[in-house]
Amino acid sequence: MVYETIPRTVRIILLGEPSVGKTSLILSLVTEEFAENVPPKAEEITIPADVTPEQVPTNIVDVCLTEQTIEQVAEEIEKAHVICIVFSVDRQETLNKVASYWLPFVRDNCPDDYRKPVILVGNKIDLIDYSIIDNIWDIAEEYPEVDRCIECSAKTLTNVSEMFYNAQKAVLHPIHPIYSIEEQELTERCKKALTRIFKICDIDGDGVLDDYEITIFQKKCFDTPLQLQVLDEVKSVIAQNIAGGIENECITMKGFIFLHCLFIQRGRNETTWTVLRKFGYDESLELMHSYLYANIKVPVGCSTELSYKGQQFLTQLFEKYDRDRDGMLNPTEIKNVFSCCPHIPWHNLRYTVPTNDKGFLTLQGWMCRWTLMTLHDLQSTSAYLAYLGYNFLENDTQKSAIHITRDKKVDIAKKQSSRNVYQCHIIGPRSCGKTSICRSFLGIAHKKIKPTTYERGDNNTENNCCINTVLVYGQEKYLVLREIPITRVSDPLQPHEVNCDVACLVYDIAATRSFEYIARIYIKYFAESHIPVLIVGTKGENIMMRQEYILQPDVFCNKYQLLPPQFFNIKENKHDVFVKLATMAAFPQFQAAWILFSKHRHLKHFASLAGENSSWWKAGIGVAAATIMGFMLLKMLNFQRR
Repeated sequence: MVYETIPRTVRIILLGEPSVGKTSLILSLVTEEFAENVPPKAEEITIPADVTPEQVPTNIVDVCLTEQTIEQVAEEIEKAHVICIVFSVDRQETLNKVASYWLPFVRDNCPDDYRKPVILVGNKIDLIDYSIIDNIWDIAEEYPEVDRCIECSAKTLTNVSEMFYNAQKAVLHPIHPIYSIEEQELTERCKKALTRIFKICDIDGDGVLDDYEITIFQKKCFDTPLQLQVLDEVKSVIAQNIAGGIENECITMKGFIFLHCLFIQRGRNETTWTVLRKFGYDESLELMHSYLYANIKVPVGCSTELSYKGQQFLTQLFEKYDRDRDGMLNPTEIKNVFSCCPHIPWHNLRYTVPTNDKGFLTLQGWMCRWTLMTLHDLQSTSAYLAYLGYNFLENDTQKSAIHITRDKKVDIAKKQSSRNVYQCHIIGPRSCGKTSICRSFLGIAHKKIKPTTYERGDNNTENNCCINTVLVYGQEKYLVLREIPITRVSDPLQPHEVNCDVACLVYDIAATRSFEYIARIYIKYFAESHIPVLIVGTKGENIMMRQEYILQPDVFCNKYQLLPPQFFNIKENKHDVFVKLATMAAFPQFQAAWILFSKHRHLKHFASLAGENSSWWKAGIGVAAATIMGFMLLKMLNFQRR
């Protein structure tokens, strides 16, 4: 997939002194014969795309100083994409005017930050028997916008079509962004781009391109296989011209960069530009916005997850850069992964995703971190997938790496979530143990937990999140715990702090006023919502204190038809609470089922009314069925605890 930035049309303007042959060149190109009677100025012509090598419509404009004002000529320069300055090889004064007048005039009428490419055209070579190319190198060195110099003859048609083709190429495949004529070397930006391309194409990450990798590269960039004989010849050229370009019959990065330098020196700019554009680069050698950011629209009520294809790509990327095969990415390996990106996107991984004891990123942690970024910052996921070569290796846009879930309202209606990533908000007063719950979720020892505070209104929701996997009835799901920062108990919660898949309201069982805060939070924000709520008492190793609230936690839960309070002791490091939270998010009807279960004693009352009213009997059957569902869900939870 190529992300084109090629202009829809190419506009070529011909400048020069009178009688140097500008009009004759245009007429010779169009009629393929030399016109003896030449008008002072040719009308603007358009060459259709289907007859040009680059398949781009081309406008050719003739300029005549005897029929146009200086202002009109300046306007034509502004509209042009490339300027051909024509001189007569048999008249030295016309060549002198190129440097003394025409090039300064063109530069004065181009924006300071964009100098349009210039082709110097020496016409009438049929009148001399020697080349004048060597005489104009000094001009090209003084004016870097000079793309190339061409000798031609409108009379004999020598190099006429080549002249206009090269003018096209100067626009479509400009040399100056990729090659320094003064230094006879690739520009630093071009080297940087080719380095990224090399790393992406090095599929096994061994630092060289073997025959298989070169074949994949060739087919995806040029839609044609590379013959083995041609490949051997290419390797031979590299080996003869640059030390270290070939290792063990494979092309090194040094050899890969040299090869493109050779292409450009031989006038094959289009080869390098085809590769660069295939990997998303524009004329400034910046990755295009359309390449980095796929057009993915997420409807209201939906969320974003990694698709199977996205997970597969990231798993392969992890394995590619895990060079010591220890199942971890150490800091050096992480740096290598993102060496072709502007910077490493993540920090403080240890407190966000699962890591080993040294803080190295496991495959589970790697996938968790990408999952978290995809959920909260889809644009960054799209960009980094592009940086890392997803578009090239998968031959697709980042859309195929992303799964958009169905509307949450549908999940609620169907009483079962279709999502694989659940958001849980941890809410409670300060110092109640919210951070301890989050750290325990990642398996971090109690001694290593440091107090963390967050400022209200921080829009970067990843700063106070952690993510891990949880088994929900045998299926692996991602659970994101987001700690909602509380500065003052009087501060109201914002909508984005309330909206989640499941809420965990936390209080300190040893603090007598701790429960009051979450009780009021529940009544104000969650009592009338569809969001499942689990109340958790922390610091279970302490003596439970009577709460200074109108209702004790167990009575409160019973009144509002919630699950009984769960007690959490970080030293035990049990995951029962996390399993319950994930299950409640996966099955929004779980809480309702528990309510029915808690009221099953009323079934006898319904049954006693059966003889009096058959409608009551039908209602009793419905409640009984719902109660059975409640029992099944409870058994499911008990099964997961084991």
